[in-house]
Amino acid sequence: MGDVKEKERGKAAKRAGAVIVIAIAALALLGMFQLIKSRTAKTSPAPSAQSGQARQDRAPAGQGGQGETGGRQTRTRDGAQTQGGGTGNGQAPVQGRGGPARAATAVRAKQVESGGVENSVVLGGEVLAFSQVPVYPVVAGKIAELRVKTGDRVERGQTVATVDPSKPGDLFFLSPVQSTVSGTVLSVPFSAGDTVQPGNAVCVVGDIARLRIETFVPERFSVNMKLGLAAQVSFEAIPGENFRAEIDEMSPVLDPASRTRRILLRFSDGGDPRIMAGMFASLSLVTDSRTGVPVIPRQCLINTYGSWIVYVVEEENGVTTAKRRQVQTGLESEAMIEITGGLKPGELVVSDGQTFLSDGDPVRLVE
Repeated sequence: MGDVKEKERGKAAKRAGAVIVIAIAALALLGMFQLIKSRTAKTSPAPSAQSGQARQDRAPAGQGGQGETGGRQTRTRDGAQTQGGGTGNGQAPVQGRGGPARAATAVRAKQVESGGVENSVVLGGEVLAFSQVPVYPVVAGKIAELRVKTGDRVERGQTVATVDPSKPGDLFFLSPVQSTVSGTVLSVPFSAGDTVQPGNAVCVVGDIARLRIETFVPERFSVNMKLGLAAQVSFEAIPGENFRAEIDEMSPVLDPASRTRRILLRFSDGGDPRIMAGMFASLSLVTDSRTGVPVIPRQCLINTYGSWIVYVVEEENGVTTAKRRQVQTGLESEAMIEITGGLKPGELVVSDGQTFLSDGDPVRLVE
């Protein structure tokens, strides 16, 4: 009895396996059918324009216009459309292969001029008194008296402080500390009772009637520096105004740590009473200049894969077009740039609207 049941269960399992195999095969066939159908739909040609046109040509008589063509559209051998105009012979203007004519792009243009250009570098600097002289004591000891404060005017030889060099068990006279220059006290770093050494400056005296600007020029511009080189100076505290200065002193060596060259500039016009020592200054130093060279505004140039190009406005067969041209550049300022090759004075270059132009595009000049 048990063997019979075992045989029946085996047969049932075989039938279930057969059903599963048949289902998988049906699904596979269905997938192949869908794939073949989709590929056939992709490769089958769409209804041609000519067949559609032929159906249009077979329209009932009387729907066309005048003449033999009846105002219907036909297609030439090269694919251009012609429109029947009711002239009786079916001839009409043929539109070009390139499709409808492109609309002219509105642009602004600037003329290449012969002028001057300056190459400059912008740096930050600090206003200093013309001279800053530390005043040192002669002996070590405690400051017994300070006779000046910051901002006081002192003369050469004037006593600014006294130092008591006495030690326990000894008694000495007070030692005077005298200024070696005339000027204004810029700083007093010590107070009465502080101990000072001969190497400690009791105060710093400077000439604030004449001011200079200290700045540090990067190494790549250092060789262009020379005495008398002009600069434009501006201050955040005095907005909207520029002051002229020129290099008055420069270091003969570079700082090995910062790779910069220290220079000092003096005001060409004597300065301004509003300018004070300690102010931060912004300097524009002219490192090189040229005159009588072709120049264009900077916005005319487009950088394409490392090359500079412009669009030159030309007249051709009564049509104004923009021609792409590669140029070589030289010195540049904030507004203008020198052209060393590719353009000549008198040519028109697109200054506004050139971003979406292509070589040969029709353009329309606007003011």
